[in-house]
Amino acid sequence: MTEVTRPEALARAALAIRRRFLGMHHQARSGHIGSGLSAIDLLTYLYAAWLQPIDQLILSKGHAASALYATLNHFGKLSDAELSTYYQDGTLLPAHPAPGGVAAIPAATGSLGHGLPIAVGMAHSYKHLRSSEARVACLLSDGECNEGSTWEAALFAAHHHLDNLTVLVDANGIQAFGRTEEVLALEPFAKKWEAFGFDVSECNGHDFAQIHAALGRPALSRPRCVIARTIKGRGVSFMENTVDWHYWPMSDAQYGQAIAELDQAERELFR
Repeated sequence: MTEVTRPEALARAALAIRRRFLGMHHQARSGHIGSGLSAIDLLTYLYAAWLQPIDQLILSKGHAASALYATLNHFGKLSDAELSTYYQDGTLLPAHPAPGGVAAIPAATGSLGHGLPIAVGMAHSYKHLRSSEARVACLLSDGECNEGSTWEAALFAAHHHLDNLTVLVDANGIQAFGRTEEVLALEPFAKKWEAFGFDVSECNGHDFAQIHAALGRPALSRPRCVIARTIKGRGVSFMENTVDWHYWPMSDAQYGQAIAELDQAERELFR
């Protein structure tokens, strides 16, 4: 790992992105906070260490768009002025990603289950039509693995040996109506992806060394799936592991507490 992709540097970047993310939501009085917090470490690693200029990312869990916007801003792909328009009238940064406004966002997503089909189509085009070395990453929620379109796309990817496709599942165990295993059980989750022809690994989605090991494995002439076990609301104690923060906006007091907890986490990490 390089200096900027060492776990300590990545942890510092993720904390900065969480602060910016919470500030955006406080200003906009918007929800979907827990969903973004579970994905920020994965997004941080992708943009700091994995994605190359020719690669593409599809954020299939479009309700975490604000986490993507904050990450793009941190890595210089979205200006402060652009970010300040989040969730405002006329913005190019709505609650779910929209194409055309930001170069790093190639497709609209958020109607859960169609992000992977888009990513698979792109990977197929790069591999079989354009002879391109570009790779495609697709960040899914575990909840959208309830959708048949996700598994149709997975079958297509394996059939066409799309080894330029990497699927990351932000498996935080909670979706809009409750805990994933209560809504529609997915386990044994890894074995399902393996049965569909993917090279599968699992990791702690908040441990940068584990994320690095999972994404750094050699390609095996088939698509890859990394199941990242995460915590919804990660980093803010009263938001963690609850469905409530799939929806709620923050009060001023809650925002202050959330920022104070991030400050404490930074002191403990880097003392």
